[in-house]
Amino acid sequence: MSVSKFYRAIFTLMTASLLLAFSLTATAETIQYEVASTDGISIAVQESGDPDGQPIVFIHGYLGSHLNWQPQVNSELLQKYRLITFDLRGHGLSGKPEEAIAYSDGRRWADDLATVIQATNAQQPILVGWSLGGAVISNYLNYYDDRDISGAVYVDGVVELNAELITAHPEIYQDMVSENLKTNLEATRAFLRLCFAQQPESATFQLLLANAALASWDMKENVLSMSVSLAGLGRTNKPILMLYGEKDALVQVDASINRAKEVNPNVETLIYENSGHAPFIEESARFNQDLATFIEDILH
Repeated sequence: MSVSKFYRAIFTLMTASLLLAFSLTATAETIQYEVASTDGISIAVQESGDPDGQPIVFIHGYLGSHLNWQPQVNSELLQKYRLITFDLRGHGLSGKPEEAIAYSDGRRWADDLATVIQATNAQQPILVGWSLGGAVISNYLNYYDDRDISGAVYVDGVVELNAELITAHPEIYQDMVSENLKTNLEATRAFLRLCFAQQPESATFQLLLANAALASWDMKENVLSMSVSLAGLGRTNKPILMLYGEKDALVQVDASINRAKEVNPNVETLIYENSGHAPFIEESARFNQDLATFIEDILH
């Protein structure tokens, strides 16, 4: 093992311990376990809320973890639902393969989501994907269609990894894979700042930094080349909500919505005028109410 990989491993282990401590104290009724995806990668899964309620599967974004969804899993309004979160491959407490194909092959991310749905026996769940989680939903719909889900919400979702849909920050993305730790951390901090029009409180931002520190270098180096297909989004007849913060500094909002409507004119849209890339954190109370309304409309 090279020196740089050794220090990466030590840093990741220390941060994983911190993240696990956060996980264990996040909610009193959280169940945590691991499942194996189709290529053998371990996926960390968490459940809370009402185990008999409508299942909601939350998919976090780039450099995140299941802890991104604390404003939702801790919401009194949403406790009547079965709240399922998991850590994407290369993130959080899930496995971190080294091979580039493990991240560039969009099918594998779809397989991870399908594995979580099957392993949890979630019947007709509603999917909620933030940022990169939107691309995971797109790939899931492409490879698995919509027969096993009730609907989906793209939260400032990366509909597909297309340069026309992503706001360019080349220096930041380049520096986030730098072997210079100071450069890497400064770029990561800058990226996280770009997620918000309304900057979060210090404790929340520190947790986001801890999440980001756990993300694997291999994932960061290869995820932007992930294959994404919108064919499934175009085929689905299930309710799809595209929810964006108007002040998003990472995703091109209008272009993303227009692209989604090109393939599926039936998608619904909702814009949060005062939010950036993370309205579920920036305006969590409003988001939780809108999510509950979307869920109840599907159920009734």
